[in-house]
Amino acid sequence: MAIHGMSAEDKFAASSSEILNRFGVRLTMGYDFDEYRHWVKQARPDHVVGDPFDSKQHQLGKGNARWIIGRDEQGEIMHTQALRILPTGIKSVGEYFRTSFRGFAPSRPDIDYERSRYRAGPGAKRMTGRVAYSGETWVGGAPGKYRGSGLSTVLGRYALLSAIKEFDVDYVVGFMIKPVAYKGFCLRMGFMHAEPMALRWYIQNEEEPVEAVMVYMSNEDIRFILDLPAAELDALAA
Repeated sequence: MAIHGMSAEDKFAASSSEILNRFGVRLTMGYDFDEYRHWVKQARPDHVVGDPFDSKQHQLGKGNARWIIGRDEQGEIMHTQALRILPTGIKSVGEYFRTSFRGFAPSRPDIDYERSRYRAGPGAKRMTGRVAYSGETWVGGAPGKYRGSGLSTVLGRYALLSAIKEFDVDYVVGFMIKPVAYKGFCLRMGFMHAEPMALRWYIQNEEEPVEAVMVYMSNEDIRFILDLPAAELDALAA
């Protein structure tokens, strides 16, 4: 496929489409988060959709939120991801999460909110403008079929592409628990920047917290990642 003269976004869309077809994966997008909750319950019965994407708590729809679902050749859901615009206003990302981090807690009932805390890093303090939050990231399938195949690289970058094309964002941010981030998953998903110890969630009656890293990308960063040679992207998903 000749992709000379195309924009970074269009080149990525073309190369990722070929890779997804090779894996037999079909992506669908939507804005109705009641529908999203239905699909998640079907694919992951033990998972509760996180508060940031709970349509009972927030007005979510076209213009401020979008979900992405991947299905295999049998039509079974093997991937989920969701994006929403944060109501930061004139605040920086650091200022916003300082007062709102409790709304981004893990989906479990035993969080000790009094001991939990958010710590803004230098990047979070600088980020202002139109900011999308990325979450609900999951890749399923049989062991070795998708996870560890490099497909997450394509799926992660597709979400970043969606953020700039759908919402024209200045930044995309997300949280990853420490063990996952430190294994390099943030890089595989396309994030170039990470701030360690951003979140500390304490569990009731437990001393050690669950730590989360804040990952982020600027609009410029995303376009740089999407402009990487198609051959390199293909090799990551080989």
